[in-house]
Amino acid sequence: MREPRFWYPAKRGSVPLAARLLSPLGSLYGLAGRLRLARTKPERAAIPVICIGNVTVGGAGKTPLALTIAERLVARGEKVHFLTRGYGGREAGPIRVDPAHHGAEDVGDEPLLLAAVAPVWVAANRPEGAAAAIRGGAGIIVMDDGLQNPSLTKDFSILVVDAASGLGNGRLMPAGPLREKADNALTRTNALILTGRGHAGDGVAARARARGIPVFNSIVRPASLPAFDEGPHLAFAGIGKPEKFFRTLRELGVELADTVSFPDHHVFREKDALGLLVKARELGAQLITTEKDAARLTHAPAASARARLAAAARVLPVRALVGDIDALMAQIMDAVVRARRR
Repeated sequence: MREPRFWYPAKRGSVPLAARLLSPLGSLYGLAGRLRLARTKPERAAIPVICIGNVTVGGAGKTPLALTIAERLVARGEKVHFLTRGYGGREAGPIRVDPAHHGAEDVGDEPLLLAAVAPVWVAANRPEGAAAAIRGGAGIIVMDDGLQNPSLTKDFSILVVDAASGLGNGRLMPAGPLREKADNALTRTNALILTGRGHAGDGVAARARARGIPVFNSIVRPASLPAFDEGPHLAFAGIGKPEKFFRTLRELGVELADTVSFPDHHVFREKDALGLLVKARELGAQLITTEKDAARLTHAPAASARARLAAAARVLPVRALVGDIDALMAQIMDAVVRARRR
């Protein structure tokens, strides 16, 4: 879905009329979430569980951060397995993701990205997914999302906030972008990471520091710096905040002839693919997209426009570059050691 403009008003601190009108529904949404947290008794896995989540809908940068942390853990010799809901996929799980056979329509797009680093389990029921991961040889579970899911005990939880957009208008869905109030989430948070550049997240960062929660800064950077072709590029993205991808390309010196945005987790149709291919030809431009969008184009029928788009588009893989990553990893490993002593 596309984020309504009133979720992120141009004038910070203002609350548009639509948000005020929808606030009663937001209050009901918040009440349902609090009741779920209060009534659910979390299950504890036999291995440490690290959770990377947020309080807003989409676009905060959880997945690049999950990849970065998992790579660091793997480099330490840890047997990392990811656990995720698999948003947008039909599989309820628990199921281990196999990129050779599963497409985004099966398990969602993000699990296909995560699978490049470590085994991934998709499970609507997180405790069952954790148990399946343990049977599969996991030594540590990294949850990509799940901060609002109380069914599984977390040993270390990271709250990710976009530094440029912060908490938007501060209202709960559907009046605003919040899944829950930030202060409630902070009670279950061990570290807060501000992603990108900006000051909209300064308020929640100050509240985190007041609670003794460490705050880190992070930017998204290419996993490896590709050699871009000279000449114009046509960039397309169906992620939470496509403009962040386009900004990254410009910062890398890529000449953008045009950009095309789609809603987050967009399922590409033949007309979408054809439109992009035709536009690129008209502009004389090289197509370029995100890893997530490329994942949604996998397993397209060989003769389809989607398959041609997948073959034509260059892909920019990214990771989170965290300031003082060693300090963050030290805190995570302390939590891992404590969990293993239980």
